[in-house]
Amino acid sequence: MKLRPAFARLAACTVLIAAAVGAQAAPSISGRNLSVGAADVQQYLDGSFPRTQNALGGLIAMTMSHPTLTLPQGNRLDLGMDVAVATAGGAPAPLGKVKLSSGLRYDAQTQGFHLDQPTVDDFTPANNGGRLDSRTRELLNVILTDYARREPIYKIDPTVGALLGALQVQSAQVQNGRLVVTFNQDLGAMVPAGVLGK
Repeated sequence: MKLRPAFARLAACTVLIAAAVGAQAAPSISGRNLSVGAADVQQYLDGSFPRTQNALGGLIAMTMSHPTLTLPQGNRLDLGMDVAVATAGGAPAPLGKVKLSSGLRYDAQTQGFHLDQPTVDDFTPANNGGRLDSRTRELLNVILTDYARREPIYKIDPTVGALLGALQVQSAQVQNGRLVVTFNQDLGAMVPAGVLGK
């Protein structure tokens, strides 16, 4: 017995959605809020680092690795990472560990949570006596600003994100140890049960 084409496509789509959601923990919804826990964000970061970004026309390459996320009380998140710098195509040399704090924004285009105005709060040099000079700090700030603009720290699965595409974002914040985005409509009526975790 052959399946009708429309039914076969529906079955295939259902399998793809289930596979996509299973590969990445689904966010939770409550009213107009969609939220993601710290462990899920950390897992996403672990899979998207290390990252190398060029600066000064490729003369310098900065590699960021081993991200460590903390969601403290308040409206900013903390993110630590190891930083190494390479010049003129040479091998990366460890610079140290940077700790930054940042606000949060949600970008409907990338369907992801992004850093918002990150600031370097602390630096532990890789070598005794090392320090973060003003020029290197400025370079790091430029790279972090570019990263915050282009790359999410957590991206919602495209299957879920497509369901939210028509909604307007009202706010994004750190709340009770989770990243939370508030939309202009109740999500429960729009997102089928089983596609998004409750």
